[in-house]
Amino acid sequence: MIEFKLPSLGADMDEGTLLEWKIHPGDAVKPGQVIAVVDTAKAAIDVECWHDGTVMQLLIDIGAKVPVGTPIALLLEPGESAQTARRIPTPPVLTAEENRSGARPRISPAARKRAAELGFSLSQLQGHGPHGVVTLEDVEAAARVAPEPDHNQAMRHTIAAAMSRSKREIPHYYLSETIALGKAMAWLQAHNAQGTLQERLLPSALLLKAVALALRDYPQLNGSWQNNAFEPALDTDLGVAITLRQGGLVAPVLRHVADTALTDLMRELASLVERARSGSLRSSELGGAGITVTQLGDQGVDSVLGVIYAPQVALVGFGRICERPWVNEGQLCVMPTVVSSLSADHRVSDGHYGARFLGEVRRLLQTPENL
Repeated sequence: MIEFKLPSLGADMDEGTLLEWKIHPGDAVKPGQVIAVVDTAKAAIDVECWHDGTVMQLLIDIGAKVPVGTPIALLLEPGESAQTARRIPTPPVLTAEENRSGARPRISPAARKRAAELGFSLSQLQGHGPHGVVTLEDVEAAARVAPEPDHNQAMRHTIAAAMSRSKREIPHYYLSETIALGKAMAWLQAHNAQGTLQERLLPSALLLKAVALALRDYPQLNGSWQNNAFEPALDTDLGVAITLRQGGLVAPVLRHVADTALTDLMRELASLVERARSGSLRSSELGGAGITVTQLGDQGVDSVLGVIYAPQVALVGFGRICERPWVNEGQLCVMPTVVSSLSADHRVSDGHYGARFLGEVRRLLQTPENL
């Protein structure tokens, strides 16, 4: 028997709220299948299974807050039956109200479902059904007079806690460099003119690919600080900071960026942004990044010196691409440029190392045909 536990859906996540089950007892499951939807205060995330098996029991009720690492379902392994399964002591099903107050109010199934849909707490609600049962009518009546939950405030609280921890624990240093993009933008324009609509690229694809390739030569910026030691990342998996329509941000992961063709990378990035903003990210897309890249050029800023997303040890930022006076081969001209920046952990690297990394990003962007 397998205990499926709530995974961490981000380094700053301590708990989540179960919004929906996608499975039922008796269902067969396989790796990569979405089995639940969990609210992390930043976004509603599809939680994926990573086992083959059959659902034996669901341990968490819709609407319940669940700490990371808590068993949420029991799965039978292939070939195992409920009669032959190794028994695991399990807690009773955790309901939305039991983990708020310790009590178990009597609630009709329709009322519980509607309360979960509304994000509405039943802990202080008095039931008017038979024997004091909370009914659907009780929920509807209370919801009409209840204030709207401030989801954005919860998200800001989560972000504030993560950023405060980062600034408190990580000795940051900051570097920036202005990069000429004349060759990169000319190559991009020619590529887009020759290719199909599906093959069109935005500058973001070039910037991400350059960062990923540079990390191969500067691995001390790609990894995490765990147990008072640096753990290098095994691949070039980049977190991408994405602003959400309702406010706040998430940083889902693009995998194997250094080995991904630019057109494929552009498609993956566009899909990731769309799903992040529509609230349809998967749990596998929210962990394991070795570094995060943030771009604020669309907001008109020249540069961004960001806060490292712990336990990562570096963050790369890019400002807006704009034309600036530039000396090229002894001649004054107007050149498209971008300011690249690095926020890095001084426990793992130093300014000289970081400067060489930014120099490699510059070199790669000035030979775009090799990206």
